[in-house]
Amino acid sequence: MTPARLGLFGGTFDPPHLGHVAALRAAAALGRFELIEVTVAGDPYLKGGGVRPALERLEMAHAAFDGLELVRVSDREIRRSGPSYTIDSVRELLDTTAQVDLIVGADLTDQLDGWREAAALRELVEVGVVPRPGGGAVHLRGWRYFEIPMTPVDLSSTFIREIAPDLENLRRYLPEDVIPFFVGTRG
Repeated sequence: MTPARLGLFGGTFDPPHLGHVAALRAAAALGRFELIEVTVAGDPYLKGGGVRPALERLEMAHAAFDGLELVRVSDREIRRSGPSYTIDSVRELLDTTAQVDLIVGADLTDQLDGWREAAALRELVEVGVVPRPGGGAVHLRGWRYFEIPMTPVDLSSTFIREIAPDLENLRRYLPEDVIPFFVGTRG
């Protein structure tokens, strides 16, 4: 089935956490999308080095998101060589989908104008904005956007990488199926 309207939720997902899960559930609850694609960045050019290998991040994304309604995890940016750019994924998706909406955290909205081919991206998508703690009203000049209603989750992948990886901490912040990637019990 080819969806008429697709939400694109991209990221490094190192690791995927409960904030990502909450954002995907809130986006699915809008009734706006027939499908939400989670796209794992193959070469996250804005992150520099220091991230886990792409295939491991993809495996974690599957562990975190495969059971969520309307969500499909994709390796499209991993299959592509070179840096991962959202504009390339959007163009690919528009070959088979009538409308693609980006889903981003409010903390990324100030960066959108600096993304590769931002002017073209602005013409192709609407942006669904997930609230972040302490954030106020969103104002994206020149972008079509909508807010995704949910209670903000104060959590980041960076924070999780920096905490002690004990079970108590991990259970507070990670989906249960992602925890084995951090405690060495994957088989």
